[in-house]
Amino acid sequence: MEESRRARKKRLTRQRIVSAAIRLFDQQGYEETTVAQVAEAADVDTKTFFNYFRTKAEVLFTELDLELDVLLAAIAARRPEESPGEVLRRAVQEYAAHRRPKVPRRESAELSAAVRLALTTPALQAKAAYLLLEAQQRIAAELRKAFPGELDPVTAAAMTGSVLGAIQQASLTSAQLGWSQDQMWEAAAHALDVATHGLLSAQQSVDGR
Repeated sequence: MEESRRARKKRLTRQRIVSAAIRLFDQQGYEETTVAQVAEAADVDTKTFFNYFRTKAEVLFTELDLELDVLLAAIAARRPEESPGEVLRRAVQEYAAHRRPKVPRRESAELSAAVRLALTTPALQAKAAYLLLEAQQRIAAELRKAFPGELDPVTAAAMTGSVLGAIQQASLTSAQLGWSQDQMWEAAAHALDVATHGLLSAQQSVDGR
């Protein structure tokens, strides 16, 4: 469906705020940057900023409004012939196909700056850890519901942690290496392969180097 004029304006405003915030956070520090400074750099007023984000931290985690219900629904739609690993792999792939078109395009330098901030700022480290843990717990619980009496809590947690952890670390590393957004998606897909096919299958990197 063609994007409406209003929706396009909102999307571009949101992207402008995010880009301005990352630039300022990177230049002068996350704690030292105020919402008012971000709003001014993005050419919006402070009220507009809060129409899009509740806090400064949410600017960096804007794409982590994860729409996890999409992934959870894919797990709940377990097919009779699928094993727990197959269900989890398919669910992640369906989720990625749903989310990828919605993620705003970013240049490599902006991706690298965002990751650098997330890895070095205590408040952002805590936010990232909380979001990942919450996602893992919800996914593991749904996986157990899809396999009642077959999947124990520890195994479900280990499966979910291995998949989400692999994807997170591969994505972070690709950003640190200065890869493009498309290469980051490829790295995430490669990480899913490593996590679901086993460590012994990881013989070369995603780009073959």
